[in-house]
Amino acid sequence: MQVEIINKENKKVGKVDLPDDIFGVDVKKGLLHEIVRNHLANKRQGTASTKTKGLVSGGGRKPYKQKGTGRARAGSNRSPLWKGGGTVFGPQPRDYSYKLPKKVKWGALNSTLSAKIADDEVIIIDSITITEPKTKLVKDLLAGIGITSGVLIIVPEKNGALEMAVRNIPKVDVARVNELNVYSILSHHRLLIVKDAVEKMKETYLA
Repeated sequence: MQVEIINKENKKVGKVDLPDDIFGVDVKKGLLHEIVRNHLANKRQGTASTKTKGLVSGGGRKPYKQKGTGRARAGSNRSPLWKGGGTVFGPQPRDYSYKLPKKVKWGALNSTLSAKIADDEVIIIDSITITEPKTKLVKDLLAGIGITSGVLIIVPEKNGALEMAVRNIPKVDVARVNELNVYSILSHHRLLIVKDAVEKMKETYLA
């Protein structure tokens, strides 16, 4: 599969071969759904906590005598039946995270990239030279190729200036090849991939 390469002036400057094993696989929507659920579950803090009868302060003395009041028996005013009492079967701190097999993760990542290619939502650029962490430089770059927001810029390795420059631009993020994931790809409308990042993908994903 060959895709056009553009420069920052949005002019075609060549073509690049995209490996079918990464960008040409069958899209499995069920797999993508499972990966997104896993990603969101792993991000959950799991700190929700309610107090049971034994954790609510007070209630050490019997509210009133056992017999002769005409009321139901009560041993504590912290009972779940009483206002201000404990909660029955309420949420407690827990770990929601779980692991998926590596083959499932790789398959889902390839499916996501293939879906983006099929929907014509991938742009390959020859290079991105941002040497200063200035938002205006990135905005001008994106405007030059016809993009305003909703884009994930994929770079081969760490680019501190670029990563800092996009922080103030809504729905624009930077991801390195070795930290790319399904959720970040699906969260953006388009992918802007630096040419060298394609080669890095081949080394990383096809090794």
